[in-house]
Amino acid sequence: MADQDVATRAPESDAHASTTTVEATDDAGPVMSEHCTTDRPTPTGEAPRGEIRKLGGIDVYLTKPESYPSNPSRLLLLLTGGTGLKSTNNQIQADRFASEGYVVVMPDLFEGDPAPNSGPVPESETHVTSFLDTFKLKAAETAKSFLIDMWLARHTEEKVLPILDKVIHACEGEFADAVGNGGGIYAVGYCFGGRYVLLLASERTAGQTSWTGAQKQPDEEAGEGQGPAKKGPSIKAGAVAHATLVSTEDFGSLKAPVSLVCVEDDPVFPDEVRIAGEDAMSKANLEHEVQVYPGVPHGFAVVGDYDDSTIQQAQATAYEQMLKWLNEH
Repeated sequence: MADQDVATRAPESDAHASTTTVEATDDAGPVMSEHCTTDRPTPTGEAPRGEIRKLGGIDVYLTKPESYPSNPSRLLLLLTGGTGLKSTNNQIQADRFASEGYVVVMPDLFEGDPAPNSGPVPESETHVTSFLDTFKLKAAETAKSFLIDMWLARHTEEKVLPILDKVIHACEGEFADAVGNGGGIYAVGYCFGGRYVLLLASERTAGQTSWTGAQKQPDEEAGEGQGPAKKGPSIKAGAVAHATLVSTEDFGSLKAPVSLVCVEDDPVFPDEVRIAGEDAMSKANLEHEVQVYPGVPHGFAVVGDYDDSTIQQAQATAYEQMLKWLNEH
């Protein structure tokens, strides 16, 4: 895969880097795995405890440690997959980080427009009993794929990054104590949101990247390319789980340390993109870690029930990986 290619097919290193495989008992346009756009069943007995409110004019899910603001906390952005702000599982994921001492802000990256058919896995899709059922399921998958393509076209980085800029600016004001206590803002991202953690961890030239991550030619008439106009990184450290829509060039300007949770043989985040990213981070002497999880589906790290004990254990391990990285930075 060429450097400018993007990890979008459907469904190592120096002293600063570590790559671990966790033991577990033709290019197309942007496509996302069903695990990015559909929730698993919510764990029994768990429910969100935060609130949805406006922050910087953007809808966010806000959840805090019970001891905040009496005890010092840090500020964490949680950037979701396509299921978005109102996903119960995403909200519970945010609550789990809050219970570890983080004021968690989960912004609505999609402005009220989550991925098509986002929600729990339908019962009808878990029991296919006949050829006709299979045909119907494949037809539905094709229609959903088309709708997701249209949805992705509505949610490019030209739309998403300004949302994040507004939220970050508002966090620096309202939660200045948490930002100051952590020495900056932290971020975790899953699936769609994973790439935006990489962008926030980078030194970026405003207006110079497209949704592919490839550099666009500057528009001189618009005043582009005539000065440094660089910004970032916007976060102190980040952790990413099974990112989508990532190009190798997204690793080229990273400045903040990052931890990657990756799926073995992930068609949505192919090995060649991951390996090229590791090489780029190592050459830049950027502190990072990469752990590859075998025998799990894309999207496994997001809160949700699985019957398979291998996936259950990997899910818990991935959460601990991300939390440990944040706590140590």
